[in-house]
Amino acid sequence: MNHDAYDDNYIRGILNGVKSIAMVGASPVNVRPSYFAFKYLAQRGYDMIPVNPGHVGKRMLDKPFVASLADIGRPIDMIDIFRNSSHIMPVVEEALKLSPLPKVIWMQLGARDDAAAAKAEAAGLKVVMNRCPKIEYGRLSSEISWMGVNSRTLSSKRAPVPTQGMRLSLNRTSVGGGATAASDRAAKNRNDLT
Repeated sequence: MNHDAYDDNYIRGILNGVKSIAMVGASPVNVRPSYFAFKYLAQRGYDMIPVNPGHVGKRMLDKPFVASLADIGRPIDMIDIFRNSSHIMPVVEEALKLSPLPKVIWMQLGARDDAAAAKAEAAGLKVVMNRCPKIEYGRLSSEISWMGVNSRTLSSKRAPVPTQGMRLSLNRTSVGGGATAASDRAAKNRNDLT
């Protein structure tokens, strides 16, 4: 798998195929990127599970925090990792101990670990690195274009404004593929700061 550019159909298949998402590194602080992504995906009908040992006993959008993936106690379709690249391998190793295995390991913008990706793929999981499911969902559904952003999606009709729990169609035709120079610049700039 080429993790430098993803085909839209690969991303679309993942977002259409998963129902439950465990977000490792979720934060209840409403100005954090993980909070925005968690809330957005929950509003689109995904079953979101916040994973952060520092917030056990708290709730995020009425969902109780769990300390680890093993504490979830039910099948998970996707693990969305909101952690620094240096913390990815332990999360992937924990995910590979789950039964049943999740279908997808997704690493957020700026996060990449090729060795962890290879390990997950060897176990049969799909992997996405350096991308945000919130952004990809918005781009593929054309929802992001409502804000004047070029989503590279062609359609003469606007997608409907989503209501609580409504999933938009991700089957709109995109041009230019899944490569996003902006995400690559963001990852480079983030790595330059650390």
